[in-house]
Amino acid sequence: MRERPKFNKVLIANRGEIACRVIRSCRTLGIRTVAAYSDADADAQHVRQADEAYHIGGPRPQDSYLRGDAIIAVARQAGAQAIHPGYGFLSENADFADAVVAAGLVFIGPSAASMRKMGSKAGAKELMQAAGVPVVPGYTGADQTPALLHAEADQIGYPLMIKAAHGGGGKGMRIVRASDEFIALLESCQREAKNAFGRDRVLLERYVEKPRHIEIQVFGDSHGHAIHLNERECSAQRRYQKVLEESPSAFLTPQLRQAMGDAAVMAARAIDYVNAGTVEFIVGQDGQFYFMEINTRLQVEHPVTELVTGQDLVEWQLRVAAGEPLPLAQDQVVQRGHAIEVRLYAEDPEAGFLPGSGKLERLRLPLPSPHVRIDSGVIEGDTVTIFYDPMIAKLIVFDTDRPRALARLQAALAECDIAGPKSNIGFLERLARHPAVVDATIDTGYLDRHLDEFMPAVDADADLLIAATVAQLLGQERASAARAAASTDPTSPWAIADGWRLGHGSRRSLAFLHRGERIEVHAQGSGGDYRIEHAGHTHAVSGARLTGDTLSLRIGERARRFSLLSGIAGTDRQLLVHDGEARLQLEPVAMYRHEQAAASGGADRMVAPMPGRVVVVKAAAGDSVEAGQELMVIEAMKMELSLRAPRAGVVAEIRGVAGDFVEADSVLAVMAP
Repeated sequence: MRERPKFNKVLIANRGEIACRVIRSCRTLGIRTVAAYSDADADAQHVRQADEAYHIGGPRPQDSYLRGDAIIAVARQAGAQAIHPGYGFLSENADFADAVVAAGLVFIGPSAASMRKMGSKAGAKELMQAAGVPVVPGYTGADQTPALLHAEADQIGYPLMIKAAHGGGGKGMRIVRASDEFIALLESCQREAKNAFGRDRVLLERYVEKPRHIEIQVFGDSHGHAIHLNERECSAQRRYQKVLEESPSAFLTPQLRQAMGDAAVMAARAIDYVNAGTVEFIVGQDGQFYFMEINTRLQVEHPVTELVTGQDLVEWQLRVAAGEPLPLAQDQVVQRGHAIEVRLYAEDPEAGFLPGSGKLERLRLPLPSPHVRIDSGVIEGDTVTIFYDPMIAKLIVFDTDRPRALARLQAALAECDIAGPKSNIGFLERLARHPAVVDATIDTGYLDRHLDEFMPAVDADADLLIAATVAQLLGQERASAARAAASTDPTSPWAIADGWRLGHGSRRSLAFLHRGERIEVHAQGSGGDYRIEHAGHTHAVSGARLTGDTLSLRIGERARRFSLLSGIAGTDRQLLVHDGEARLQLEPVAMYRHEQAAASGGADRMVAPMPGRVVVVKAAAGDSVEAGQELMVIEAMKMELSLRAPRAGVVAEIRGVAGDFVEADSVLAVMAP
C-alpha cells in the first residue's frame, strides 16, 4: 500500500457534495480535514463530516466562499498544510492560488500560471491554435466595444455563440441566429458574466449545429508526466448545462478516441499542466473535433471516470499536489464497463426549470452498491438554500455495458423520492428512457429543441391515478380498522370498517391536486375490490393489496404492481405512485377544499417567482408597456430570471431597485387599472 501524501491536514474551500467527497478520500488516506462554512451552512453535512470547521462569513458567496483571505486565515489557524478548492467558487481563481502559495500552503490544483493561460477562453483558444489543436473560427480580441463585436459577428456569420471569456458552468453563453438579435443577447451575456465571474469580456465563435460534447480527463504531475483517462460524453444538455454524463462515449470510434486523447494531452503539455483538468471539445456530425476550453479543476462528472477506470481522482489530486508522480502511465490506464451520471436538482422542470429552495422533508435515494453510487451534500431534513447551487445529489450507475447501465439508471431513478422543494426526478426518468438517449443520438441542442418530449403528459395516467385512489382507500380502511379495534363498543355500526355510508352504498369520493389542478374520483366497494369512476369512465379493481410500500391489484383483467414511494397512503402530505417506468405525484385534499387563486397574483401584478436579488429594473411608474415586456431581471441560484408585464397597460408602481433582495411572491410591479 502506498504511503499517505505528506499532508496531515487539508482545508476544503468549498461546500456541498464536493466537500463531502474530498473528506471521504482524505479519511481513506488518514488525512484530517477542515471545513469552512457560512451563515447559511452551519448545519451542513460537510461541516458535520469534517474533523473541524470554521465560520468564514455571511450567506452570500462573496461574503464567505469567495473570500480567499478568510479561507487562508482559517487554514493557518487550523494548522492545515494544503487547501483543496473543489469546483466552483475559487477553484479556477489564479489570484487565490497565488495567495495560497504565498501563505506557505499547497494549492491542490494547477499552478496560477496555467490557470491564467486558460482563465481567458480567448487566450486559451489562441494558445491552442498555436499549439496545433483544432479550434472553432471566431473572434477573441480585447476590443469589446459593442459595435466592433457586432461587426465581427456579422463577418463570422450566423448562427454564432457569444461566450463569457472567463468562468464556465454554462453561464454567460448565448446563441445568436440573426444580426438583429446580437446587441440584446450581448448585453444579457455580459451582465450574466459580470455577476457570475466578475468580468464581462466575451468571445465569439461559429456555432456548430448538432454537435456532440466530448471531454477528456487529463492529469499532469510536477515531474513532467501528462496522461489522459479517456473521455466523458456530455451531449445531453439544457441551455449549456449538462444533465447526463457517461463514459465511454458511444459516438467515438477507436481512432477518434485516440486522436482526441492525444490532442488533450498535447493541450495539457502546452500549458505545463499539473493536477486534474478537463479538456473539452465539440465534435461535429462528421467527426471533426474542435477545442472549447480547459477546465482547470476537478469536474462535477468525475465519478463516471472513476467508475470506469477504478481510480480515485481526488486521491490522485492529493498525491500529485504533495509532489508525487502520477500513479499510472498512459498504457496502464484501463477502461472497463460503462458509467452514467445524472444530477438531482431542487428545480421545477414544468416551470422552466426554476430553481427551488426549502427543507428536504423527505429524501429517499437508492442504497449504494457496486452498481449505484450516490454523491450528496445533504440528508433528509437539511435545507436547500437560495444562496448556492440547488443540486441535491449526483446519482451514478455502473455496469458491464451501456444498455445495462441505462437499465440501472432507470431502476435507480424509480427509487428516488424528494418532498419539500420540487425536483427534476421525473424529467430525468423521461430522459433516461428517451430514444435519443437510449440510441445515443442526442446532440447538445436536442433538449432545447424538443423539450416538450421530456415533459409529463397534461393528464394524469389513468392506471397510476387508479392505483393512487386504491392506495388512499386502503389507507382509509386501515385507519378505520384501527379505530374499530380501539372502540369500546365493537358492535356499533360506526366501528365496522367496511366503508358503508348511509344511503350511498359504500360510495366514497376522493380529491387530489395534480400539477395545480383538482381531480375528483368516486369509488364503491371495500376490502380491495372497487369500482372507480373518473372523468366519465368506470374501472373495475379487484384483489388490491398493500404490502409495505408495494401495491398489487387487478384493473379489469390486467394485474399491475406499483410502488408507493411516499409511504403508505394517508401518512404523507404527498402521495407518489410509480409503476417502474413513470410516476404520478398527488396531494390528497379534502373534498370541500376550494380552488386557490393563481400564484401569479392576477393580471395587475408582477411577482417574484422565488427569492432573489434584483439585477436590473427596466421600467418606471408611468411607463406604457406591452404584454410580456421585460420589466425587471432578478438573479437567484446563479441564474437570471426575466420578469415581464402581465398585460399591456401603464405601470402604476415599481417596487424594487437594483441590489434589493426580494422574497418569493413579493409584488414587484403593479399595473394601473
